Amino acid sequence: MEEIDLYLRRSKITREGVQALTFKTQEERGRAWAEQHNYRVRKVWKDNLSAWTDVKRPDFVKALGALKRKEVPALWCYAVDRFDRQGAGSVIQLLDAGARIIFDYERLDSAVPRDRERIISDAERAKTVSDLLSHRVRDTKQGQRRRGEWLGAAPFGLRKDKSGKLHHDKHWDTVIRVITDVADGHSPRSVARRMTEARKESPKGGFWNASTVRRIVYNPVYEGFQVVALSRKHTWPVAYRNAAGERVRVFADGVEPVPAELVAKARRVHAGHQRGSLGSRVGKATHLLTDLLRCAGCGSKMPTSGRSYVCNGHAMGKPCAAPASAMRVRIEEYVYAEWLGKVSAADVDAGDPLMIAVAERWAALTAPEETEEAHEALAAVKAAEADVERLANDRAQGLYDGAMGKHFPRLVAEAEETLREAQQRADALSGHRIDLTMFDDASLLEEAWEAADLPMRRDLLRVAIDKITVTRAARRGAPFDGDARCDIEWATPAEN
Repeated sequence: MEEIDLYLRRSKITREGVQALTFKTQEERGRAWAEQHNYRVRKVWKDNLSAWTDVKRPDFVKALGALKRKEVPALWCYAVDRFDRQGAGSVIQLLDAGARIIFDYERLDSAVPRDRERIISDAERAKTVSDLLSHRVRDTKQGQRRRGEWLGAAPFGLRKDKSGKLHHDKHWDTVIRVITDVADGHSPRSVARRMTEARKESPKGGFWNASTVRRIVYNPVYEGFQVVALSRKHTWPVAYRNAAGERVRVFADGVEPVPAELVAKARRVHAGHQRGSLGSRVGKATHLLTDLLRCAGCGSKMPTSGRSYVCNGHAMGKPCAAPASAMRVRIEEYVYAEWLGKVSAADVDAGDPLMIAVAERWAALTAPEETEEAHEALAAVKAAEADVERLANDRAQGLYDGAMGKHFPRLVAEAEETLREAQQRADALSGHRIDLTMFDDASLLEEAWEAADLPMRRDLLRVAIDKITVTRAARRGAPFDGDARCDIEWATPAEN
């Protein structure tokens, strides 16, 4: 008994009641044909994919491979349009190679000479029908996009009305929280962890992950705009542009999107162009060097215990090769003297890196609003530069070769204008002057220190010092030797 393979295919979405499209019905018909013609079914190949839009149909390729290698003498398919919709060329090669293909619905058999022409013409007709259907579907979708109607299921946090417009749903607050957390400086991974711990429902219903957070932050739909994927490979959504090159609003009238300023900040912070605005830590330090000191033995912080700063790791029972401790009075006197000498010796006018760092941090303390505004302006410049570079890279990769290509010059012009405006604003804010006189004079610096309370003294130290690593004393009871035991890490300018 000769063998035959069956190839079954249905589209991803099967209309109810069209039994001929189901795998079960196709296989039953195939096995009935094989039994009637004295064949034994060797293998059943199945693809739950479109014959037109899906470039790769793994089982179709395998079925043809087996036929070409003559592993099996014949291949059965329910109908010509279930086989392929790429036209006559896809079947002519097989027919010329002598392969036998049976199309059950049309009652065609390539082993019958008079059926050859019919198979070729039906294959071409299936392609024509598919082309027309695809054209109609594309036109329909383009019309919906132009009118601001959402295609497909509504995104997370939104619901779609009968006219295709989007409204907030019960998860909208979660969307706002995710974007706000990223804008505050939380990483997508930490935001995902917080959402999971808070038992907030995720878009897919399972655990939150970093990629889900990033997609929410960067999806233009939450700004109220229609979206589109530039290509099958570039699936990250971008704002859709109509024939005039304008973005199209997809939210219903009166429905507000996420504030544009919040979205822009979240993207800048995530891209590393700007620091987040996380609030201060709970609690208030009561000692001068708390959180500056680190134990050289294990890297642990050195909070106070009695009259000394001690290795917290060792105090908590954790292993430490050389737990450090230092009398509070002695190490505070040493650090103050080092700070005073180092800072007052730095040359303000010569652009000493330490003094640049001091100026940045002192500005943040004394003029926080102006400093934050300047930081945001610089971040906006970096984000605008990145957008211009991204457009150039996308063009080089061919992402604008299709219908969106006609908008590319306008997109570049908009991105460059945004960059110019951001640069002008940054330039205007860069002229803010910071009075550093006291840092350039040891006596004035001493006077400022004497007049300062504990919180201000802590701040004064931290404008110039990042960290102090303390080693264990050579022996118990030895006099404190700051030069031998303290390694001070001085501040450096921020990387803007």
